[in-house]
Amino acid sequence: MIEFNELRVKTSEREAILDITNEISSIVRKCKIKEGVCRVFVPHTTAGITINENADPSVKRDISNFLNKLIPIGGGLGYSYTHGEGNSDAHIKCSLTGHSIEILIHNNRLMLGTWQGIMFAEYDGPRNRRVYVQIQGE
Repeated sequence: MIEFNELRVKTSEREAILDITNEISSIVRKCKIKEGVCRVFVPHTTAGITINENADPSVKRDISNFLNKLIPIGGGLGYSYTHGEGNSDAHIKCSLTGHSIEILIHNNRLMLGTWQGIMFAEYDGPRNRRVYVQIQGE
């Protein structure tokens, strides 16, 4: 069986890392699939998805701060971006974060580690975003 869902995410800042674990877990529980896989895909070029620690909010801040230092908004280290929209940093950060993840499902539950959460990464907000969730299993 394959189930498809769409999750809407609204961001209020240019950059934000949002924990969407509860929303994805809820979708999985409603599907009642005992064993399988959950695929999460972000169909945007300036937003991504990753799995990381969700217990300490400073981890999200550290990730954002490091990416901003590594890939500043206007360029850096004598480099300026050529993309005319002014959001090249967002495209690069998105490429590093990635667009999709997979999580195993066992006993109708996401098999995340103790400290792991699913993080939606906004790099060019505020915006209204979509996250596609496909659940496959039995």
